[in-house]
Amino acid sequence: MRIDKILFFTIVCLLIGAQSVRLNAEEKTLTFGGKDGWPELSKMNGVVKGKGRFGYDCIQLDTNSRTLTDKTDLLIDFESERSVDVAGNYTVVENNIIRSDSSIMGKGAGVARGTGGLRLSGKTGSLFGTPGTPGSFLIEFWLRPSIAENGEIVFSWRSSRTIGNYPLYQMIGASFLNNHLEWKFTNVFNGYAEHGGEISLSSYRTIIPGVWAHHSLSYNAETGLLEYRIDGVLEALMYVTTNGHEQGGSLYSPILGVVADIDICPSFTGGIDDFHIQRTSTSESFNSLRYDPYKKDGGRFETKPILISTGATLQHIDAIISEPPQTAVVMYVRSGDNYFNWTDSYPEWRPVKNHAQLEDVSGLYFQIAVDLYPDGSSENSPSVTQIDVSYTEVPLPLPPFTVRAESGDGQVKLTWSFSVDDTAAGYYVFYGERPGEYLGGEAVQGTSPLNVQNVNSCTITGLKNGKIYYFAVASYSKLDGRIMGPLSKEVYARPLKR
Repeated sequence: MRIDKILFFTIVCLLIGAQSVRLNAEEKTLTFGGKDGWPELSKMNGVVKGKGRFGYDCIQLDTNSRTLTDKTDLLIDFESERSVDVAGNYTVVENNIIRSDSSIMGKGAGVARGTGGLRLSGKTGSLFGTPGTPGSFLIEFWLRPSIAENGEIVFSWRSSRTIGNYPLYQMIGASFLNNHLEWKFTNVFNGYAEHGGEISLSSYRTIIPGVWAHHSLSYNAETGLLEYRIDGVLEALMYVTTNGHEQGGSLYSPILGVVADIDICPSFTGGIDDFHIQRTSTSESFNSLRYDPYKKDGGRFETKPILISTGATLQHIDAIISEPPQTAVVMYVRSGDNYFNWTDSYPEWRPVKNHAQLEDVSGLYFQIAVDLYPDGSSENSPSVTQIDVSYTEVPLPLPPFTVRAESGDGQVKLTWSFSVDDTAAGYYVFYGERPGEYLGGEAVQGTSPLNVQNVNSCTITGLKNGKIYYFAVASYSKLDGRIMGPLSKEVYARPLKR
């Protein structure tokens, strides 16, 4: 008898223990990045994907490249492995320039080896892809020649136009002569006949090999001013007018003939960076042209709102990050039950520390944000390789073990066994006209699912005789009626008038 009592007491304790385990929340982890890669993010401002820890993709600061405007005609910044026109107005036809990390702007530059450069074909609407009067323009780039040898060509455009059924050769070029860079315009300015129709602007200073310098050639269509600057300092200028002055003469307007490709560094040895053409003669000041590899105000990325489950609570965030000296990675989180009314500032973002235990962060949805900041010299970027979000969620209550359906006249009576799970507070009844699809809406009691409270039977009326219906029952939690467990085994019945 004593043994029976001990056995009974042991069984009761085990059952109580089992129920207490089910009442405790279960901890789970959601991972972003790492071996599975990064999902689509809702915001990426000033950040890009790169190579992080263990060879996985990471999120890091984007290089501080030139901003595109509606005046940008061509921009090759050499930031990516392939040389492309960031503005999308030119197509690369041939490329013999290799990328180098030894740059003056951003993180990448081009290196020409004297064996051919970069050839581009302009699309319709671009400066060199459209015949006729181009208006004002600016051609600028950074250059670091290796030897600055006579005859080395940095830029070349060769074409022709017809005047009175006579083809007239045209050329715009920049090449080295006696350690100076010289720009030449041949038969480009309509009506200009002096020096055989050729205009030449040469640098005043001597070009020093191995040193980066910024070169800009601009033309103002309103005044006729053609000027050449190095590092923002005026080297040469000319008013392309009938009297050679800004006022009192008529303009010799430039006219571009047959569409032809442009060549960048076709016979040049050295570095080139940030090659830029814009449809205006106004250039930024030289000081503003020098920018840091990374923006001082950093960048930010945000995940999409993450659907987890009702009653879930965030526990901690564990991120694999790289923080070079003086850089910083700051993480934020917010949560709520309905993300459709969220804005950039609502709900409020809460800063969180890596690996730290969190308090009072719960809801149906979570969202993670990360700010990245460079060091003081803006030369080094932090990175985030992986983010693990650990959270607990309420265990789902078990469904009824058995469900039975009995048909009647325009109705079906369902009965089921109570769930053996003490966390169950009531039941949802699902019904529909196809197996596994519970989209019913004919019942007098309402559309599927029906909240029948904490009972083990119900009669669904208003159904059509002769039509077959399918049913399933699910339990919902004591903690929150929105926390629903799995469905029971499906049953079916066909209402009939007997």
